[in-house]
Amino acid sequence: MRDMTEGKPISHLWRYALPLLLGNWLQLAYNAVDSIIAGRLIGREALSAEGIAAPVMNLVILGISGLCIGAGVLMAEAFGAKEMHRVRKALGTTLRFGLFCCAAVTVLGVVFTPLILRLLEVPQNIADVTAVYLRITFLGAPFTFLYNTLAAGLKAVGDTKTPLRFLAFSSILNAALDLFFLGVLHFGIVCSAVTTVVAEAASAAMALLYMRRKTREILPTAADFRRDAPLLRRILTYGGPTALQQMIQPVGKVLIQRQVNALGVDTIAAFNAVTRVDDFACIPEQGIAASLSAYLAQNRGAKKKDRLLPGFRAALALELGYFALICTAAFLLREKFVQLFLKEGDAPQIVAIGADYLQVMAFIYVLPALTNWFQGFFRGMGRMPITIVMTSIQIVLRTTFTYLLAPRLGIRGIAFACAIGWTVMIACAYLYYRRIRREEWGANA
Repeated sequence: MRDMTEGKPISHLWRYALPLLLGNWLQLAYNAVDSIIAGRLIGREALSAEGIAAPVMNLVILGISGLCIGAGVLMAEAFGAKEMHRVRKALGTTLRFGLFCCAAVTVLGVVFTPLILRLLEVPQNIADVTAVYLRITFLGAPFTFLYNTLAAGLKAVGDTKTPLRFLAFSSILNAALDLFFLGVLHFGIVCSAVTTVVAEAASAAMALLYMRRKTREILPTAADFRRDAPLLRRILTYGGPTALQQMIQPVGKVLIQRQVNALGVDTIAAFNAVTRVDDFACIPEQGIAASLSAYLAQNRGAKKKDRLLPGFRAALALELGYFALICTAAFLLREKFVQLFLKEGDAPQIVAIGADYLQVMAFIYVLPALTNWFQGFFRGMGRMPITIVMTSIQIVLRTTFTYLLAPRLGIRGIAFACAIGWTVMIACAYLYYRRIRREEWGANA
């Protein structure tokens, strides 16, 4: 556990964020390994199928993580106030509600997979394998939710290292199973989906066992799972907007994927490769934002308002530092990154398409660093609804300009569309931040 109500903000934020960053990288590696192995051992059709399924599953996964992020802020406030019974009750209520929702999503996802693929206008030659892959991955949604919720409870009390260990194990397990079944036994892409679900279940099981043995003070009891309508409403007030905000992004990506599908299998394969790089750029920035949210929530719970603004400023340094790292890597290694996902003999134009995108996108990654910085601030201050508004504006502009620019500029047009959406989002966030700053710290803060 980490109490962030005393000591230097930058020290707390860095120590809290580093395990999250490593965890994000492992989670992304977990996903990228599937695509790399499928692309290199099976071919571009398998890489394309996973690329089409990814935004659909991200819609579910990011909705899950959004609810957990919001509930985690509520738990962090309770921990900052030293009220452990509130932490347990919030965790139990979130688990009860979320697992029911995930079961429903799994059933609906499996049933409506053919409709989803028709709406996405998936090329007929990869439709069948994409359908099977997507249905299997839907089965992992309850395990993903269980792990994310338990991890949110641990992170709310300052423990980011333990969830990292579980992610490390599940990532290694996933890669090992993929290499064995696809590389040694030469099974198809269906096996890749099964190994992903197995790894997700393993991380959830380990998180539950750890909490039972090491942190029973935050493990919900039977009484904590009882229906508590007022608490559930409060959790949804925090977690609902965050979940909706997280889900808006993949909805836009699904629509963008539909436009990419119209550009052919080579572009689909290239786009799957470069979006993995996008994930490495943007998702760890969310980890830094989460550390800021926890820091602000704990200090708000402890009534230490004088510590809020220094923490906000320290988080900006971390966000910009991460941008500098990922910008350099994406620009200098753009062709090598795309080649990772392709087997020898695949069309060289796939590499050229992906590298063209990354050449532009590398410098645009500063924009999501700033949007995540603001998002972490708003969540930590309990101002959840604004995150929905800003993300909605961003994704609407991003999707609209993708449809306008991609037919003319190809995959590079998608990068320009991202830049437009994020720039407008930052402008809106800054205006709202100035309002909160006046309310919380005074006009001269």
